[in-house]
Amino acid sequence: MHAAHTSGPQEQPVSHAAPSFELLPGAADSPVLLHVPHSARAIPDDVRAGIVLDDTALERELDHITDAHTAEIAERAAALAGVRPWRFVNRLSRLVVDPERFPDEREEMTAAGMGAVYTRTTHRAELRPADTDPEPLLARYFRPYAAAMTRAVADRLAATGRAVIIDVHSYPAEPLPYELHGSGPRPPVCLGTDTFHTPPDLTESARRAFAACGGTGLDSPFAGTYVPLDFYGTDARVGALMVEIRRDTYMTEPGGPAGPGLDRLATALAALVDAVRP
Repeated sequence: MHAAHTSGPQEQPVSHAAPSFELLPGAADSPVLLHVPHSARAIPDDVRAGIVLDDTALERELDHITDAHTAEIAERAAALAGVRPWRFVNRLSRLVVDPERFPDEREEMTAAGMGAVYTRTTHRAELRPADTDPEPLLARYFRPYAAAMTRAVADRLAATGRAVIIDVHSYPAEPLPYELHGSGPRPPVCLGTDTFHTPPDLTESARRAFAACGGTGLDSPFAGTYVPLDFYGTDARVGALMVEIRRDTYMTEPGGPAGPGLDRLATALAALVDAVRP
């Protein structure tokens, strides 16, 4: 599965064999990759067949688990930025696979039934049978996604000498039962960091950019960043920061429409992108 490169300024999806994600080109000299892994609700019919929830319960679960409108926040930010960032957007629900989980015993969320292939819901009810074999979904969706993200980061390194992954997420105002660390602060914008891949100036730039959005906190209720495993912990040219936006700051929870806060957040995200100089 090889991505096709585009050279013009027009914004077109990069083609790939499985239409489960898109790489949307930015400026040739931009090191920034906005990663939007959890914004979609789409579930292929054959994957839906393996989920035990009825349609009403599944829609309710999607309301809770989806980072609604984050793809639009990233899209608007890209348009506002002085140097257009690249965007890598998951077009399938995280109930298909969660591309940000470790696919092995390193993933702490496996204990909650929410590893790379979920078997439990946000409220700890059954989503799939506990003995579901994750391998078919990992092979069909998880590994191609990871390989494409790896290539996208490698392309930024080749073009600019570095890559900066900014993960765009959201989270509910009130903790959901699945959260392992839900008892801590829930700031308007939570910045997830990594001791190796998040340089202090990137964190500080984010603090400044999102100051007008109600303030920021670090690594609570969600911590860490996403870096493809080929670079994780070994290549300091790859910077990473997770931006977790509390949903009540821009939308009606759960799963409702966006409000005026969306534009304010897009402007702030664009300011963060612009703070990462090419």
